[in-house]
Amino acid sequence: MVTYPIRINPPSFCPCVHESPPRFGSQLREQFARAMRLRHLSPRTEKSYWAWVSRFVLFHGKRHPNEMGTQEITDFLSSLATERRVSASTQNQALCALIFLYREVLKIKIGPLDDLVRAKRPKTLPVVLSVREVSAVLDQLDGVNKLMATLLYGAGLRLLECARLRVKDIDFDARQVIVRSGKGGKDRISLLPDLLRRELPAHLERAHAQHRRDRATGAGHVALPLALARKYPSASREWPWQWVFPATRIYSDRATGERRRHHLHESVLQRAVRSAVANSGIPKKAGCHTLRHSFATHLLQSGTDIRTIQKLLGHSDIRTTMIYTHVAQSGPFGIQSPADRLRQGQLTVNPSTIDEESE
Repeated sequence: MVTYPIRINPPSFCPCVHESPPRFGSQLREQFARAMRLRHLSPRTEKSYWAWVSRFVLFHGKRHPNEMGTQEITDFLSSLATERRVSASTQNQALCALIFLYREVLKIKIGPLDDLVRAKRPKTLPVVLSVREVSAVLDQLDGVNKLMATLLYGAGLRLLECARLRVKDIDFDARQVIVRSGKGGKDRISLLPDLLRRELPAHLERAHAQHRRDRATGAGHVALPLALARKYPSASREWPWQWVFPATRIYSDRATGERRRHHLHESVLQRAVRSAVANSGIPKKAGCHTLRHSFATHLLQSGTDIRTIQKLLGHSDIRTTMIYTHVAQSGPFGIQSPADRLRQGQLTVNPSTIDEESE
C-alpha cells in the first residue's frame, strides 16, 4: 500500500468539508493539472476537482488511487450523502472529479456505481426580490459595487461573469454586454441597461487613466485567455483587454514576471450586497445571485417570452429557465386567493383575542 505524508492546507481548500486534505504525489498532481489544462478547464475547476481527489485519498487512509476503484468511489460518495449530508450538486461535483481522475488521468475504466447512495435534490424555488426591493438594495450601494450590482440585475449576469468583463465586451452603441466563456465555456449577449450609459463610461475613463499610469511604471498587463498571450504578445497591455472592474493592487505573475492587475475579487461585491440587503431591512436571504433571479423573473412578468430569457441567461436547457414561471405568477398557481375577494374591511381581527389564544 502506498501512502503519502500530509501537508495541511487551509480548510477552505476542500469544498463542503471541514478537514484539510493532504497534498500528495507531485507526479500525479502534475499529470492531473496537465490533463485539466489540455481540456481548457478553468483554474477554479482544477482546484475544486483536486480538492475532491485529495479528500477521496484521505478518506481511504491515503491509499494511491491506482489501488482503488468502483467500490471505493461508491463508499466515498455515499458517505458524503449519508454522513456529511451534502447537497446533490456537491456530490455530483465530487463524482465528476473522480471520474475525471480515473478516465482522463489514470486511464482506468470505472464500472457502474449501482450501490451509490444519492444525495437528495431538494425542490426549492429561487429567492426573488421585488422591483422596490432591488431599488432599496442598490440605494445602499455606491461606487464600483453599485455599478456591478446594477449589471447583475440589469443584464442577468452571474457574479464572476460580471467581474471578468473586459473593456471590449461593453458595446454602448448596440446597448449590449458580451459575456465571454460563461458557464459551460459559452459566449452570449445580454442587455446593457440604459441606467448605466452615463455612470459606466465615467468609470471606464477613470480605469483608463489608472491603466495609463500603470503602463508608465512598467505594469499595465492582464492575464489573457488560452494562448492569446503567445499569439498577440502586446495584447496584455492594450486597453480593450483590460478588466472593466480592475483590482486595487498590482501583482507580479510568477510565470512571466509581468506586473498585472487582476479583476476586482468577487468577495468584495458579495460582502457589499449582503450588507446592503441587511441595511435595507429586507427579510429575505438574498445575495448577488438573487439579482440574476430577479432579472429573469421581472422580465417574465413584463411579458418577455421564455426563450428570450433563456438566451439572455445562457441556459442550455429550457427546463432550467422554466423555474422562473413558478415565481413570476400572481400566487403559486396563477390564481387569486378567495380571501382577496372579501370586501374591504370585512376581515377584522381583535388583538386581545390573539393575546388570549397565545396564552
